[in-house]
Amino acid sequence: MISIALAMALAPTTDAKATCGSEMAAATAWVSLIDAGRWDESWTSAGTLFQSRMAEPSWAPAIQPVRDPLGAVSSRSMLSVASTTSLPGAPDGHYQVVQFKTSFANKKDATETVVLACEPAGWKVDGYFIR
Repeated sequence: MISIALAMALAPTTDAKATCGSEMAAATAWVSLIDAGRWDESWTSAGTLFQSRMAEPSWAPAIQPVRDPLGAVSSRSMLSVASTTSLPGAPDGHYQVVQFKTSFANKKDATETVVLACEPAGWKVDGYFIR
């Protein structure tokens, strides 16, 4: 599983929302790429931190064996959104941690976590976890 520790100090980042737009739209668009098996596009649209820690040729071989066995998404709904300015191993910045309750064909009760960073081009995914 792809993971970055998520122990964090939560803090409001309302100015990041004004600068970067909707974190939900960004998270949903990115997981849709994963759902479709569009690994290259998901890496290309990911954030700077993600790309610096996961080389493009390594991404598909890392995510595909985790995601493919789960099967198609049956349903996905937002569980929570948390704002923070600090993540372990990451520079201070404006982050959103979006959690989805997701039902896959082969795993009915999963939690997907998408960590987004506010970058000049908008919210970008810097972490993705499934449990």
